[in-house]
Amino acid sequence: MNENTATFSVKDGAIVAHGDRSHCFYVGSFQNHNFKDYELKVDVMTLPGSNGGIYIDTGYQEKSWPLKGFEVQVNNTYANDPRKTASLYMVKDNANEVAKDNQWFTQHIIVKGDTITVSVDGTTITQWTQPADWKGTHEFPERRIGPGTIALQGHDSGSTVYYKNIRIKPLK
Repeated sequence: MNENTATFSVKDGAIVAHGDRSHCFYVGSFQNHNFKDYELKVDVMTLPGSNGGIYIDTGYQEKSWPLKGFEVQVNNTYANDPRKTASLYMVKDNANEVAKDNQWFTQHIIVKGDTITVSVDGTTITQWTQPADWKGTHEFPERRIGPGTIALQGHDSGSTVYYKNIRIKPLK
């Protein structure tokens, strides 16, 4: 974890994100925490008005929002934020509510070649293929498909997001 480590705890077998901004990075030995062409499944539950995220193709950093990789949004009812669950944050956003608060749902992310596909409970919500000339976004130029690790996001002290059954499978 990086800044604000108290944001994350474990309760009933789930990782709970509740507190100031923090990211829980996977830095374990499986594939030396450097994934390319993989499937990631995470069971998620949000409390009402909560925001979180699952970072992919990212890298550990001490503080702030991860600069490298992509955030797959977890947001069913947070404020007036138009980027809902399964958005590829600021790259290909989803404005529709696809999951409910207080209910577990499975976010399934496939990164294969230059394409990212995000499904919720078996329904594809977002699919995006990185253009050959992609240079990231203005704010995040390192937002590109490429080998990296994953991270769970603790967004803010008013949000509570539960993550469990985190499964990653290489496709090669």
